[in-house]
Amino acid sequence: MSTATKGDRKTAIDVASWMFNIVTSVGIILVNKALMATYGFSFATTLTGLHFATTTLLTVILKWLGYIQTSHLPLPDLIKFVLFANFSIVGMNVSLMWNSVGFYQIAKLSMIPVSCFLEIVLDNVRYSRDTKLSISLVLLGVAVCTVTDVSVNAKGFIAAAVAVWSTSLQQYYVHFLQRKYSLGSFNLLGHTAPVQAASLLLVGPFVDYWLTNKRVDAYNYGLTSTLFIIASCTIAVGTNLSQFICIGRFTAVSFQVLGHMKTILVLALGFFFFGKEGLNLQVILGMFIAILGMIWYGNASSKPGGKAIIPPRHKSIVQYQYPLKRIKKYNF
Repeated sequence: MSTATKGDRKTAIDVASWMFNIVTSVGIILVNKALMATYGFSFATTLTGLHFATTTLLTVILKWLGYIQTSHLPLPDLIKFVLFANFSIVGMNVSLMWNSVGFYQIAKLSMIPVSCFLEIVLDNVRYSRDTKLSISLVLLGVAVCTVTDVSVNAKGFIAAAVAVWSTSLQQYYVHFLQRKYSLGSFNLLGHTAPVQAASLLLVGPFVDYWLTNKRVDAYNYGLTSTLFIIASCTIAVGTNLSQFICIGRFTAVSFQVLGHMKTILVLALGFFFFGKEGLNLQVILGMFIAILGMIWYGNASSKPGGKAIIPPRHKSIVQYQYPLKRIKKYNF
């Protein structure tokens, strides 16, 4: 297969992976919004546990059918990943409850610089000036169109910090574990989803009661709300898988930067389906800036040196294009 053909195939798979993630992520947001706002099912942590239980069921079926091969993930790495992932879920829910929407959005935006910091420290990644500037432009654009009132208190700040760091570590670990143990997306989900499902279904009802003062077992499960729960769990399988695929193919930073396209898309769909009351010049300007930043980031990070790993303690200086593709070598 020629180099051009391989490049075209990789580009097609990359685009398909992002589209898969965008469609499933936007879909689950719209379904969950209807489920929680219209039908009053406000048990987010328990619902996430049901998502992972459904994902576990699918991985078990696929493994039984022979589509997923047996693989190994050491228990310490599995425990660390699940802890980061569960603290991310609970931290995000608590942060949204204790903070204003504006500060919650700022906290979500701060995941990009935190993810960059993790790659710099743990993977020795170095970013070019254009890559840094493009990331800053994305942050500015999303902030302009999403951040409104900003107020913070001590416990809200702590919850946001826990959410940001745990989410960034969880997303970093997705890429790290796939690369270290040569795990496919479904293989990694097959290891992590059962433990996440069990732990979240165990603690989820208590966390949700603490957050909402309502019991999940006392909820009035009607036919329509149950169908929405089933739809949410079904779409969540695609969301979980697409997240692992995208982070595995790219990095946590790229997933965060380009993932803000989902924020822009959700805003646009919200205005289209639910009215244009919040649509103003500031929001349109923010969307435009963010999209320009995402295009710039995609171009800057794909260039040689745009996002490079510098191997430490080597006699020669070797520059690599992420992930681990050698570009140039200079001997002294």
